Formats: sequence, C-alpha cells, structure tokens
Amino acid sequence: MDGASDEELMARISRGDEQAFRSLASRYVPRALGLARRVLGSETDAEEIVQEALLRVWLNAARWRPAAAFRTWFYRIVLNLCLNRKRRAPFAPLAEIAEPADPTPNAAHRMERDETDRLVAAAIAELPDRQRVAVVLTYQEGMSNAETAAVLGTTASGIETLLVRARRALRRALGSMLDPQE
Repeated sequence: MDGASDEELMARISRGDEQAFRSLASRYVPRALGLARRVLGSETDAEEIVQEALLRVWLNAARWRPAAAFRTWFYRIVLNLCLNRKRRAPFAPLAEIAEPADPTPNAAHRMERDETDRLVAAAIAELPDRQRVAVVLTYQEGMSNAETAAVLGTTASGIETLLVRARRALRRALGSMLDPQE
C-alpha cells in the first residue's frame, strides 16, 4: 500500500479505509510534527495539532479534490491550526496554576453574618407594630413608600416618619447589641 499515490489513498480513505489512512498518516506525520514543532516551539502542542489535522483529513476526505497535491493541502491544515493555536493565550502548566478562590464566604464570615442577621431580626421584632410593618414592607419586601402607605392606610409622609423613628430605634438597639461596651 505504500506504493499507492496520495490521491489513491485519499479516495480509499473517503470510503472509510482505515489501512489507507494509516499509510497516508505514516507518510506525513513525521514532517508535519517537525513543521508544527518549529512553528509552535512545543512538542506537546505540535502533537495535538497534528492529531487534529489528521482528524480533519479523515472527516473531510470525501470533500478533498486532487486539484492541489495532498501534501500541500495537509500542510496548510497543519499550518492554519498552528497559527490559530499561537493566537490563543498559551496554556500554563498545571503546577503553575493557583487554586481558584472559593467564592463562598468562609465559616467564620458566615457565622458572623448569621449572628448579625439574627440581631437585626430581633431588633426589628422589638419595634412597635406600625414601625415594624413599615420596615418589613419597605426594606424587606421592596415596596415604595406610597405602596406601604396604601397597605397601612396612611400617607407616604406618614410612612417616612415611621421609618425615621424605626431607624433611630434600630440604631439604638443594635448599637448596644453589637458594641457591649456602650
């Protein structure tokens, strides 16, 4: 089979002949590896590129037309893949890559946040009913002052007054809860 021309081998490859593919690959892989290694400067990348080029030969064998020599077509595939690889950011060796930061808060931060949430909830629970409802509807449910006023049967300025009083009471309560020296 080594005596067959590239064109004959490609015709057989287009029909799924694996032996013809192996024969053609053995003919061109060493030189394609050399080309890719010289362009990329990396043995590993060169091997990947040549494997990808061979895969493309196998997949596109039926579409190949012998208008140009197979060698020219195959080297063009290898060269294009090399140039595409060079445009990408280089791969860093795994040993040089840092562990990704864990986006979740650590246990101490979570405990601190949970304790703060508990203290705020307790302070809100101690507010007079209308102030508590105004805080819950406005800040926790996201209602506007006008919407909260409609729920409570008052005016928007009445809600603003309730919120001012509630914030003042919360500052006093949370100031003493969060800073025991005061």
